[in-house]
Amino acid sequence: MIYILPALIGFVVGGAASVLFWRLAKRHEHTTLEVERQRDLALKDLETERRTSQLKVADELLKLRGELEQEIKEARAELTRQERRVSQKDETLDRKLDAVERREVEIVRRERETETKLAEAAALVERRTDELQRVSGMTLEQARTALIDIVRDQARLEAARAARAIEEEALEHADAEARRIVTMAVQRVAVEQTMESTVSVVPIPNDEIKGRIIGREGRNIRTFETLTGVDLIIDDTPEAVVISAFDSVRREVARQALQALLEDGRIHPARIEECVTRAQAEVDRQIKLAGERAIMTTGLTGLHPDLVRALGRLRYRTSYGQNVLDHSIEVCHLARMMAEELGANVEIAKRAGLLHDIGKAADSESEGTHAQLSAELAKRCRERAEVIHAVAAHHGEPHPETVEAVLVQAADAVSAARPGARRESLENYIKRLQKLEEIAVSQPGVERCFAIQAGREIRIMVKPEQVDDRGAYLIAKDVAHEIEQHMQYPGQIKVTVIRETRQVEYAK
Repeated sequence: MIYILPALIGFVVGGAASVLFWRLAKRHEHTTLEVERQRDLALKDLETERRTSQLKVADELLKLRGELEQEIKEARAELTRQERRVSQKDETLDRKLDAVERREVEIVRRERETETKLAEAAALVERRTDELQRVSGMTLEQARTALIDIVRDQARLEAARAARAIEEEALEHADAEARRIVTMAVQRVAVEQTMESTVSVVPIPNDEIKGRIIGREGRNIRTFETLTGVDLIIDDTPEAVVISAFDSVRREVARQALQALLEDGRIHPARIEECVTRAQAEVDRQIKLAGERAIMTTGLTGLHPDLVRALGRLRYRTSYGQNVLDHSIEVCHLARMMAEELGANVEIAKRAGLLHDIGKAADSESEGTHAQLSAELAKRCRERAEVIHAVAAHHGEPHPETVEAVLVQAADAVSAARPGARRESLENYIKRLQKLEEIAVSQPGVERCFAIQAGREIRIMVKPEQVDDRGAYLIAKDVAHEIEQHMQYPGQIKVTVIRETRQVEYAK
């Protein structure tokens, strides 16, 4: 009994230990399986995250590659355009060089012929001079001086008398009627003028948005300038961005597109392209409306659609601060009223007056004066020959050959010269006044001169003991001729020569 109890206790303890060991083994096995399962899950998560990262990196690489290819394409296109322009300029330069060489050869040939003829003439003059000196008993210098004095005095006297008589006769009959017609036409036309410059200032909400306009590494501003063809100036000016371009239509498109971007708030290349496209469509619509409004205002019909569109583009063009479209409408009205008074062809005068500056709507790459471009555009649109001639001759080249052409030329001068129509920079204004005074004081016998009425008149004081009445008349003619030859100005400049003699005595 004593031995059975310990054995029984040992058996129970051993069974309990076996059960405990078996449970511990099962728990260890379960823990090991759980750990392996967690590890497998972690490995799967890591693999999924790695694949996701690879996909994101691939997307970024594709996007960057697309942007780089687009920039390379734009750069190649710009390079192609530049090469084409350089090639065209080289061809033009070669043609000009060939022409210059031919002219040089011709000039050399003519110089040789001239030298030969001059030598023959010099020998003939020497023989005749010796004969005249022998016959007259006077030296060559004495005879030359006497003859020149006689001829100069007679020529001046006769020229002054004839010119004065012709002018008085013409002015007596024509001045009053011309003044009446022009004055009436000017009084009946009143057109507001708009002054613009080559820059547009766009206000922005704050200076922080300037960085967004520039974009990462300048991507946004580069895209904007490429699509619009303008220069976008972002400097230290507070709450403002400056758009600079000589083409006023491009500047207006850029201004509207930038305002749309600022209002939307999303600034990136795709959005910039969308806003520029919409702005271009809106400006085209405004150009069309402006051209149609000009047609309705002047009452013309049957104009070619290209002419209507070109008229609309003049809405964004200025000359000396004067809006070219308003100026063209004003010239149309002036030419019409003067044609009605003189009994000329009113329809031709109106059409030529409206179209005379339409060449200013051409792009900057077109060659030729705006009068030539206007005439070429009117010819392409199949305008009448009389209208084309009046348009081409409104600046005197070629010389106007019809009454309507003269009326358009006069109406253009009146519209440009009336007070307040145009403006010019202070520097050009000062240079023009200085040039006027330099031309006046270069005449012999001039004591002093004054440019007045904003350069529209020059008054010249002459020395009475050196210049008589006929001399004062000749000085006025010479100064007016010099001004016409060496200066450019709108309208006309009045030249007034004043000769005054004062005698002062004191009674004692």
